[in-house]
Amino acid sequence: MIQTFKLIIEYDGTGFSGWQRQPEKLTIQGELEKVLSRILNQPVTLAGSGRTDAGVHALGQVASFCADTSLAPQALKKGVNRLMKHPIALQRCDRVPHTFHAQYSAISKEYNYYILNRETPCAVGRNYVWHVHRPLDLDVMNQCCALICGSQDFKSFENAGSPRRSTVRTVFLARMDRLDPDRRVFRICASGFLKNMVRNMVGTLVDAGLGKVNPSGFQHILWAKNRSRAGATAPARGLFLKQVNYE
Repeated sequence: MIQTFKLIIEYDGTGFSGWQRQPEKLTIQGELEKVLSRILNQPVTLAGSGRTDAGVHALGQVASFCADTSLAPQALKKGVNRLMKHPIALQRCDRVPHTFHAQYSAISKEYNYYILNRETPCAVGRNYVWHVHRPLDLDVMNQCCALICGSQDFKSFENAGSPRRSTVRTVFLARMDRLDPDRRVFRICASGFLKNMVRNMVGTLVDAGLGKVNPSGFQHILWAKNRSRAGATAPARGLFLKQVNYE
């Protein structure tokens, strides 16, 4: 019996070469496919909702695949979590219609980027935050966040090497929140993302928070459609794919 499965996956991206399967490299997709193929005794190819780069984490990555099996989703989930030797865990496994595709059925994605904003770095949890030792002005950063929202061309925040037919995306939400006295989080939800778009935005927002760029300057960076005008790419370790949204 051919079944289509939807997986919701959590993983610690530290030490991985990203989501996408690559020869001779440790990847999330590659390790999941190995375990699933072993359980189902057939080749399994996952379709992910999108790629995450080396060092990027996920709380709600989504993948889908078809397999000829009578195995129930719950049994498949338990089997993967029991056999997996890496920091990858299935949070859900559901049977879905054959028309479902993890990438093409998605309507939006949400990312969180975490910043530790204090003089001293942390020893515990350092793989999950970007340490910025100088104080950040959240009010200015949120003025810049307001300029990100809406449908517009985000070419200034796209890294080279990933040509697209269009660099226009729709951002539904963008804001910087204070979690506690030391931690900040940038939250963004959009119809889709360009290569390194979130990390390039965060790098530029941090420049704004440090007084290097004002909101007017941020607006001109966005309008320039030129990557060299924006700030440096923030480290991968602070970025989490929070969830992927579907109809």
